[in-house]
Amino acid sequence: MAVVSGGLRSVEEQLADVLAAVRPLPTRTAGLADAAGCVLREAAIARGGIPDFDNSAMDGFAVRFDDVATASVEQPVDLAIVADLPAGTADDPHLTPGEAARIMTGSPVPSSADTIVPFEDTAGGLGDSLTTARVLTAPARRGMFVRRAHDDIRPGDTVLDAGTLLGPRQLAALAAADIARVTVSEAPRVVVISTGSELVEPGFPRIRGQIPESNGLLLQALTRQAGGTVVRRVHVDDGGAAFRHEIAAATTGGSRADVVITSGGVSAGAYEVVKTELGDALRFSRVAMQPGKPQAFGVLPSGTLVFGLPGNPVSAAVSFEVFVRPALLALQGRSDLQRPALRLPAGESWRTPPGRRQYLPAIIDRTDPARWSVRPATPGGSGSHLAGALALAEAYAVVPAATAVVACGDLVDVVLLEG
Repeated sequence: MAVVSGGLRSVEEQLADVLAAVRPLPTRTAGLADAAGCVLREAAIARGGIPDFDNSAMDGFAVRFDDVATASVEQPVDLAIVADLPAGTADDPHLTPGEAARIMTGSPVPSSADTIVPFEDTAGGLGDSLTTARVLTAPARRGMFVRRAHDDIRPGDTVLDAGTLLGPRQLAALAAADIARVTVSEAPRVVVISTGSELVEPGFPRIRGQIPESNGLLLQALTRQAGGTVVRRVHVDDGGAAFRHEIAAATTGGSRADVVITSGGVSAGAYEVVKTELGDALRFSRVAMQPGKPQAFGVLPSGTLVFGLPGNPVSAAVSFEVFVRPALLALQGRSDLQRPALRLPAGESWRTPPGRRQYLPAIIDRTDPARWSVRPATPGGSGSHLAGALALAEAYAVVPAATAVVACGDLVDVVLLEG
């Protein structure tokens, strides 16, 4: 992978180094109620079928198709009701010619029936359904409104492959296939350290030159969205002692973190605490991206992955998206490491940084349903200090390094920030 002009590394080269260092975390067995948000590490195999037996898709009558094939308003067909089948019944009544069973949605279809006639197609409907069914409309075909066993999933089928994130729909499918427990990944244990003597917790008094600490909350929330567990979030000054203490705590003993994410202290200034303290352990790089050019990454002797992100908020957010999030997903065994993307026309023009790939906080204009477009979230563009843009952004517009200007109407790759 090539280093781009000006001595900058490509995004792909930096990400490849990160992913090469990832070793998937151990697994655990979990009940479905405890597996939400986890990543499946072994394929989930159906114990039962979906559905598990032929059942009714409608409230009405289970019938023999041949009995009602010619039914009409002019020539109705009367059937004798010989059974009543609520959902959950185990009964399997035998139907002879001219007989039917009242049946509710989800109830097993009698073995001797092959079609369901809804109440709506009878004279009396539900109100007159216990003794006789007068069928006024012939079913369109044999098997009408019968849900056949195993139409969706057969016992032994793979319901979900390893690497799948278990959300509400996936958990429901597993339960429907009679799967009670699954093998999932442990969650990455993450420590977030914000560096900078200028940082003060939001709401506390500040003096000239101090700013509210926002990166810690940002990185903590992003980590949780990516399936990680933040075991400690802290900010330290630029002196070095507090930083050394936090790194030692995060990399020793039974509470060792899988990942440490720092923000600030990785650039070319005089008080870069991450570079000063971990200069021999991490690789400090300049990456051809904007924002987020200064990056640090490495693996400590404990096996802990360390990401040194820039300190400006947009830089930290973009760097997490491009490098940290894929690593957290890979640690969990996820099969999809990138977010969904669209290609949309630009709704306005904007300039891009020369020689660097731009990640622009953006919003999608859906005013015209037939032609969505993308534009910057704020007039300030992708400035690394524009934290307000992050609150408005629903995507990153990703512009190649070779592009100097995005003109209105140009097609742009758009990465959706869906959590």
